[in-house]
Amino acid sequence: MTTQLGRYGIWAPVGELGPDLARVVEQLGYGTIWVGGSPSGDLSVVDEMLDATERIAVATGIVNMWKTPAEEAAASFHRIEGHHPGRFLLGVGIGHPEATAEYRSPYATMVDYLDRLDAADVPKDGRILAALGPRALALAAERTAGSLPYLVSAEYTREARRALGDALLATEHKVVLETDPATARDTARPTVARPYLGLKNYRSNLLRLGFTEEDMAGQGSDRLIDALVAHGDTAAVAAGLNAHLDAGADHVCAQVLPRGTDPVPVLRELAEELNLV
Repeated sequence: MTTQLGRYGIWAPVGELGPDLARVVEQLGYGTIWVGGSPSGDLSVVDEMLDATERIAVATGIVNMWKTPAEEAAASFHRIEGHHPGRFLLGVGIGHPEATAEYRSPYATMVDYLDRLDAADVPKDGRILAALGPRALALAAERTAGSLPYLVSAEYTREARRALGDALLATEHKVVLETDPATARDTARPTVARPYLGLKNYRSNLLRLGFTEEDMAGQGSDRLIDALVAHGDTAAVAAGLNAHLDAGADHVCAQVLPRGTDPVPVLRELAEELNLV
């Protein structure tokens, strides 16, 4: 693919991103900033971060297919690529039925959306698909650069690598820099539980991985939280990220919890542990 993501990146909701954070993340040595939370289709935040930096890549994680027409996403892609060639990856996805009244025929909708991106000359290696299940992973490998799985364990990454073949596998993983396990889990649980444990797509994927309804009850069992959120000291958190790379991921992006707090201190410590700076 044209865009070089590096081995490590960060994922954050669009409302927490901007030029100042982008400059710091680049200085710390991360390769990619993933724009989460279904950013608006004009992707102005991507322009702002790329304008403020020199080399770091920016990717969307994800543009929602129900919210943003393919033609609008394509226009944004071409504008950004024209200004910053090789530094942008368009991540697209179907979202969740609980969040979209129009949600229907998810596989057919993904195929149609990718067809429309083709018609608008968005290249296969310039886009990535949010995929969890086997059918969506196959589509990601066939029609895009690869897949960005979210809310997954390293065991999922191992299975996804087999399904994707040589296609790009960029995995999101949540982190809490806290050495007390109970405190770390308490920090992680609100983000994992709401909304994710109430969304059918994620619940189905976790069941495929061997978790149970009991694991997903309330705010999630210790076993579930430990699989989805790396916590401990910097060495333990780095090991949690590296578990995805060892399982076959090409790239892993860290989401610092709790949301709404300054992620830079944690990202700085992690960068040192990962030898990025």
